[in-house]
Amino acid sequence: MKSFGSFRRKFAPWNDPAAKPYISFENIVKKFDDVTVIDDLSLNIFNREFFALLGASGSGKSTLMRMLAGFEEPTSGRIMLDGQDLRGIPPYKRPVNMMFQSYALFPHMTVEQNIAFGLKQDGMAKSEITDRVNDMLKLVKLEKFSKRKPHQLSGGQRQRVALARAVAKRPKVLLLDEPLGALDKKLREETQFELMDLQMNLGLTFLIVTHDQEEAMTMADRIAVLDKGQIMQVATPAEVYEAPSSKFVADFIGNINIIEGEVSHFANGEAEIESAANSVTIRTKTAKQLSKGQKVWYAIRPEKITLSREKPEDASINALQGELWDIAYFGDMNVFHVRLANGRTIKASSMNSVRRTDDPLGYDEQVWVSFEDDAGMVLVS
Repeated sequence: MKSFGSFRRKFAPWNDPAAKPYISFENIVKKFDDVTVIDDLSLNIFNREFFALLGASGSGKSTLMRMLAGFEEPTSGRIMLDGQDLRGIPPYKRPVNMMFQSYALFPHMTVEQNIAFGLKQDGMAKSEITDRVNDMLKLVKLEKFSKRKPHQLSGGQRQRVALARAVAKRPKVLLLDEPLGALDKKLREETQFELMDLQMNLGLTFLIVTHDQEEAMTMADRIAVLDKGQIMQVATPAEVYEAPSSKFVADFIGNINIIEGEVSHFANGEAEIESAANSVTIRTKTAKQLSKGQKVWYAIRPEKITLSREKPEDASINALQGELWDIAYFGDMNVFHVRLANGRTIKASSMNSVRRTDDPLGYDEQVWVSFEDDAGMVLVS
């Protein structure tokens, strides 16, 4: 089976104006009674893309997936898959398959029988079924467990059986609805990489629904961040994290500090922002066009911040003083909460790159928070 590992690293059809989308949601509206859950949403997904729909409960992500699967129909708009309009096509005739969080395995069937079930329903020849099931067992590394039943397997093994059954029919698109939610943290992290490898090896289009930011950031080529039935941003994980399009996206993805202020100077891609509430002047580089007096928000990730006892050389720019209020130790990193004079908190973090520190920062110390002029981003909405 051909690997698409090197292919994935160069994979960015969304940047090619000539590339045709594989899946298109076109002006989709979905209402349940008088409640609009999807509001005039349009989205393109490309062949062999690992795409994530990310949002909180009620954002519309699962409804969008269910419409693609055929379990719901749009109130208006259309969904195209590989050039075919899916309206009116029942779920069992759509070239998609779905893997649910519950796995939905048949308890009275063995692993190989579970994997073979859909193939038998399609009337595939017995010899072909045997070959396909063996291929799937090898793919998910469960050859030795083929005769076991689901209750004799671990959670991770059941998850792989469900995955093998879902891809055995070789759908054009595999839909994954919170597929790793039932796994413990360590196993979930391991399975994320297994899913990535599997998707690349199969060359299929994967669409995952999740509320787990880390899961989406780890696995997806691109992420659509949803809120109240609308798309807030579609971008690669790095772009969503480093260049969020709005305060909502910035605050939803990872940890971030957001400082409200007013532009006091802007020229040649450099701005100065005055934050009266925090008694700080922020000097930053930005590609946005700003005007003097404009209200903006400066967003900076905790890992971009430097903590020190010593006062920075130029404490009038990009520096705040406060009291070290909370410290959280996570093994690989430390997270610090610094309480400012106005009562607000700035979060900073640092990696534990050495085993021990001779003079670590402690609770209630007066510290300085500082950052470079290219460390954060300016948001206008």
